[in-house]
Amino acid sequence: MLARARLRTLVAECASPAAAVAGEAAHAAQALEWLAANRCDVVLLDIHMPGLDGVELARRLRTQDDPPAIVFVTAHAEHALQAFELDAVDYLTKPVRRDRLQAALQRVASRVRHPAAAVPPAGGDADAGVLLVNDLGRRIRVPVADVLYLKAELKYVTLRTATHTHVLDDSLTDLEQRLGPRFLRVHRNALVARGAMQALERRLVPGDGADEVAEGWAVRVGPVGEWLTVSRRQVSAVKDAIAEGGL
Repeated sequence: MLARARLRTLVAECASPAAAVAGEAAHAAQALEWLAANRCDVVLLDIHMPGLDGVELARRLRTQDDPPAIVFVTAHAEHALQAFELDAVDYLTKPVRRDRLQAALQRVASRVRHPAAAVPPAGGDADAGVLLVNDLGRRIRVPVADVLYLKAELKYVTLRTATHTHVLDDSLTDLEQRLGPRFLRVHRNALVARGAMQALERRLVPGDGADEVAEGWAVRVGPVGEWLTVSRRQVSAVKDAIAEGGL
């Protein structure tokens, strides 16, 4: 109940596009009953519910004529790939931020106006909320909301989530442009999600030589607890991001 109340408040605060809660359901059976008698543009769907889970509910909705768009809103990030395989518009992890919800609703509005826009380009689409990565010969979608940082390593870029590390062929500069203000360039070799920054400290950081270390600024990235070097000119911006709680 509290989670739904918070989400209802966030929906009301989203101004562009304007949105309203048409109905609520405590479990999948109740949701199916409501949807059989009513229409809506999007369902904000949790994964773990009593009875039928959110993934199976989304699968059933996909079989209907003109089904509503699905945006998963859940604390369980491990279901993200399965969600996007079900053509979910977005995948928001709790606690949900207003800017992320509004971005998801904007993508829903775009899909309603231009259904073909739902298909991501071959290289992934950060504006659509996912990045495509190679993983043991497979192409998988990583929700941008799950990305903690991206770090340039020689000829490739490492993408880090709370549970996995992936490798991208994209340049860090290109990723910075595509990802937008949700990520901050803390150093020439690293982009960090603003919401993942937990602390800024003076520490021993890599120096200019291969085996050198020197005292400098570093930011701790949660929940993995890793430290990334911060350039002197970005110290103020990192402090601001931490003070603002990543918003």
